[in-house]
Amino acid sequence: MLRWRVAFTRWDPLQDLIALHERMNRLAGTDGPGWMPPVDVYETPDRYVITAEVSGLAREHIDIQVQDGRLLLTGERPSRASANERFDRVERGHGRFARAFVLPETVDVADITADLRDGVLEIRVPKRSDRRQIEVE
Repeated sequence: MLRWRVAFTRWDPLQDLIALHERMNRLAGTDGPGWMPPVDVYETPDRYVITAEVSGLAREHIDIQVQDGRLLLTGERPSRASANERFDRVERGHGRFARAFVLPETVDVADITADLRDGVLEIRVPKRSDRRQIEVE
């Protein structure tokens, strides 16, 4: 299974080395067929947002889980291969995919939401607010 790790926190050279190893395995074909949806990750004052281009996928073909401090995005784009069709060109990826994103400790995992609209999946990861007002007596 392919895993890509994107950290919201400080740069970790070991994670980059692991990601490079996974890319090399993918190029060498040792991880099997699949594709990788492109993603954007950005931060607002109150949340992190992950957007992924997953055109052609229905909601039931996408799975989002949080495990061990990582958000896991997995899914599958079914192949349209048929005995009656012969493709002259195939550029869109088909098959299974998996992406992993390291979550900082300051997020509220219970309130993560996702929306699929026009082939773009948007995952909103709210930040946990540890601030509280203390009244001086």
